[in-house]
Amino acid sequence: MGMTMTQKILASHAGLDSVVAGQLIEANLDMVLGNDVTSPVAINEMNKFNKKSVFDKTKISLVMDHFTPNKDIQSAQNCKQVREFAKTNGITHYFDVGNMGIEHALLPEQGIVTCGDCIIGADSHTCTYGALGAFSTGVGSTDMAAGMITGKAWFKVPSAIKVVITGNKNKYVSGKDVILHLIGEIGVDGALYKSLEFMGDGVKNLSMDDRLCIANMAIECGAKNGIFPVDDVTLEYVNGRSEREYKVYEADEDAEYERTITIDLSTLKSTVAFPHLPENTRTFDEIDEIKIDQVVIGSCTNGRMEDMRTAAEILKGKKVADGVRVIVIPATQQIYLNCIKEGLAEIFVQAGAVVSTPTCGPCLGGHMGILAAGERAVSTSNRNFVGRMGHPESEVSLASPAVAAASALKGYIADPAKL
Repeated sequence: MGMTMTQKILASHAGLDSVVAGQLIEANLDMVLGNDVTSPVAINEMNKFNKKSVFDKTKISLVMDHFTPNKDIQSAQNCKQVREFAKTNGITHYFDVGNMGIEHALLPEQGIVTCGDCIIGADSHTCTYGALGAFSTGVGSTDMAAGMITGKAWFKVPSAIKVVITGNKNKYVSGKDVILHLIGEIGVDGALYKSLEFMGDGVKNLSMDDRLCIANMAIECGAKNGIFPVDDVTLEYVNGRSEREYKVYEADEDAEYERTITIDLSTLKSTVAFPHLPENTRTFDEIDEIKIDQVVIGSCTNGRMEDMRTAAEILKGKKVADGVRVIVIPATQQIYLNCIKEGLAEIFVQAGAVVSTPTCGPCLGGHMGILAAGERAVSTSNRNFVGRMGHPESEVSLASPAVAAASALKGYIADPAKL
């Protein structure tokens, strides 16, 4: 019986010739990730185990991104605890204010994760790195603790859904519209503990930023992971960037999939996920004029360079609507610097937006853009659950950077194709 791409990576890291869906395995890890919210819990668990050292200081990444720069005393205490742990253990990949970025944008950018890796992270959107052809999934902080100590993790091998991508995108359609369309089709539990295996002739028409966005939101339909084949786009991205040798895995021709879904990029339209679930999707032929109070362009989903350029193209020479607060958050320091060099930061500020240091910030209702009762936001982030960005009586609609920028100008959820 053939194996999927995910199954091949897991088999290799478990030292097995083959695996099947449902099988329990123990796999060696190439990277263990934590942030300023989840790492303190993992460190406390390590202390309970009476384990003071990590398995490999080069295979742990600690990124202070959620509540940084510190928003309050508790977040400052959390960061201090992780900072001291990193120093004591000589953690190679420790990122703090000044060199950090949003973790799921930072690690691929810095070449810390790469093709063929087996990665766990104490953050649900760790599935992002599947865009590089890696197996990557989110875990709890206790699993992170065990991973830091042993360099291993237990997995149940997932069954798979084949997602065949065909065609090419129209203007203003991006990876965000692809994944929102998919979640709208199968629902928030439509891929529960399954791998989403993306393939097809249309994959070549998806940029790396598109793929990172799509893989990032695999968890939003319940998937264990999302994964893309390694092609010329991938290799162009990782060559000269990856800090270690990578390995390319390919699915067997006779690999088994529970179902096949086909997405024709040429038929996709700008898509919005309305409150309070990512599956509550509509296109603009179904959307009335819904006024908004805030726009957030950023996050681990859509804070990358292509996202910044798309938003700037729409905002250039214009002013945001009266009464709308617009917050732009480049996902890493490098992206922030590129925004300055390319003149994008100037475009944002002149349009009436604020440009923030890299941070998760408002995405999880942390800081830098909390909503009050009755307020509505359009956000390029990945979740719009009740109270996700602030007050439980606020509302968040998820959209692409193009839709977010267009909405900022109009003051209501707007189609960028009709500006």
